[in-house]
Amino acid sequence: MSDNGIPVADPIRLARVQDRPLSVDEVFAAVGDPAAGGVALFVGTVRDHDHARAVRRLSYSAHPSVEDELRTVMGKVAADLPVRALAAVHRVGDLEIGDLAVVVAASCPHRAEAFAACRRLIDDLKAQVPIWKHQLFADGGDEWVGAC
Repeated sequence: MSDNGIPVADPIRLARVQDRPLSVDEVFAAVGDPAAGGVALFVGTVRDHDHARAVRRLSYSAHPSVEDELRTVMGKVAADLPVRALAAVHRVGDLEIGDLAVVVAASCPHRAEAFAACRRLIDDLKAQVPIWKHQLFADGGDEWVGAC
């Protein structure tokens, strides 16, 4: 409920994990809100190196509870910060260099809040949502990141 007694819509507008290419436009549109003076957006891409090793490609996998966990993380961000809307989409499956791996966005009344909410969302997603990255290096080696 807002201060004036009008029900407030769920600020979690988009929370999805998918095996197809991501759309920045979709995530940006999901957080549109007339009361938001700031929108912050983060786009994570597959880079060609990690820890001074050339990356050939990578693959993401996720636990079956991934979308529930993502919504939990997003709910905590919404509870702690004055967000109007949040959106997050993460890709799973095989990705190539330059592919979009994750897109998150936050809209808030002011820009500083939007930046803070977006940063918290991506940081908490990376730390708490059960998504694992398998990197394949050009030297033939590989590495799992985020796996317990």
